[in-house]
Parts: sequence; structure tokens; C-alpha cells
Amino acid sequence: MGSEKNKTLAILHTAVFLAGWTGIFGRMISLGGLPLVLYRIMVSVATLAAVLACMGKLHKVSWKAFVKIAGCGVILALHWVAFYASIQASNVSVGVACIATSCFFAAILHPLINRKRVSWAEVLISFIAIAGVLLIFSLDVRYRLGIALGLLSAAMYSLFSVLNINVARETGQNSSTMLLYELVGGVIFLSLVIPLYLKLFPGADIAPQGKDVSWLLLLGSVFTILPFLFQLHAMRTLSAFTVNLAYNLESVYSMAFAALIFKEYREVGWSFWLGIALIIISVLIQTRRVLAMQKT
Repeated sequence: MGSEKNKTLAILHTAVFLAGWTGIFGRMISLGGLPLVLYRIMVSVATLAAVLACMGKLHKVSWKAFVKIAGCGVILALHWVAFYASIQASNVSVGVACIATSCFFAAILHPLINRKRVSWAEVLISFIAIAGVLLIFSLDVRYRLGIALGLLSAAMYSLFSVLNINVARETGQNSSTMLLYELVGGVIFLSLVIPLYLKLFPGADIAPQGKDVSWLLLLGSVFTILPFLFQLHAMRTLSAFTVNLAYNLESVYSMAFAALIFKEYREVGWSFWLGIALIIISVLIQTRRVLAMQKT
């Protein structure tokens, strides 16, 4: 049992490392948040469906199960749209660091939705991560819109994590099937919303330009399918809070990549590094708690 838990944690952190690259694509692709996510999911659906078909694991689900799974996909799509909108309204560091607050939302939403007691230990740990986010920006108001969108993205991701666990148990579907139909749900929802998007932003370009096609193909395949399959696998044995907290390291990876590629380190000072340290500490504390619980 212990070795299985260790393996699951290793898979989870591999997913987090790969996910750390997704924020970078938000600056490299010229499209707005909604069309970017729509194309990303379309590529992901095509890639995953082809892989599952070749493996003989492309399964149909009942209409009732599809509605539940697709509903999770809608929330996932909203998370991604808010995430990339946050990056485009500020920068990569702002967008990804706000994801660190997802552990706080998970600590509240999980017991609320599942009618369980709030774990005050998890709430306390989440406040460590939130303190890290505040230190990173030193309450800088220049990125107010980006931070607001980032917090919305974190809330949507936490809601997805909690509901996804429940739906997976109710439907009994495996991780790859769950992911495929969640992505299909996201494509349907965003396709329906595109006309409204064009009304609100009549000058917006929804067609990929130049290198956008290459970046979208890479983002939608390698950097979406693999981390989410790993993540959904981990969600079957780890709590939503643990998964969300581990994903705080996505912020650390993304900020490191953004610093190297876009030179965003020029905008940060000592509070940035202290904030990063607090985020890492919160992840290490929860990982230690998970390992300690498995021994009891």
C-alpha cells in the first residue's frame, strides 16, 4: 500500500512538471483566452481519441454518464479560459501563482460539497500557500485584473477537482475515458459560447496565426493529454486537496520557465523568492502528511 501511494505521488508530480509548461504557451500563442482554449481542447480530443482507438480502449458511455462527465469538462474549460485570460492581462508569473490559491478553495469546497468536516489542518496549510502568493506580488495592484482572473481560474480548478472525483466514482469510468468525454464537453460548450465572445469582442481574431498552429498542436497533445491522464489517475487515490496543493509547484515551474524564456525575473525581488519558498513548504508539509497517514 505504501509503495503504491509513493508511485501515485510520483505520477502526480510528473504531471505537475509537464503542466508547468502550459502557462508559457499563453504568451507564445497570439489568440485570446477562449479561442486558444477551444483549439487546445479540439487538438486534445483528436489526439486522445486516436490513441485510445489504436489501443482498443475507446469506449462509449451512457447518456446519463456523458452529461455528468461533460459537465466537469465545462468547468475545466472555464478554468483554462480564465487562466489564459489572466496571463494575457498580466504575465505568466501572475497567472500561474494565483493557481496556488486552489488549495484554499479545495479545503472549503470539498467538505461543503461532500458534507464532511472542514480539515482545519488543510485550511492552515493553504494559508501558507496564500501568504506565498501575496508575498510574490507584494499586493501589487498593477495586475489587479490578472489576479482576479487568476483567482477565478483557481476556484474553477478546485471545483473541477472535487466534482471529478465524485463523478469518476459514480460512473466507474477509467481516467482516459473520463478525460476524453470531459474534453468533448468542453469543446461543445466553448463552440456554443464563441458567437457571444465575438459579440463582446467584435475585433477579436479567432483564427491561429503563423506559429500558433505548431504551438497549439504541441500544447493540445503532449502538454495536455499526458499531465491530465496522470492527474486523473492520482485523483482516484489522493484527496482533491493533496492534488491541488501539489499543483502549486506548477506555479514554481512556470515562473522558472518564464524567467528563463521571457526574462520575467527582472520584475521580481526578495518577496518573490520568499513567496516561492512558502508555496514549496506548503506542498512539502501536505506530502509529509499524506505519507504519514498511509503508515497509520
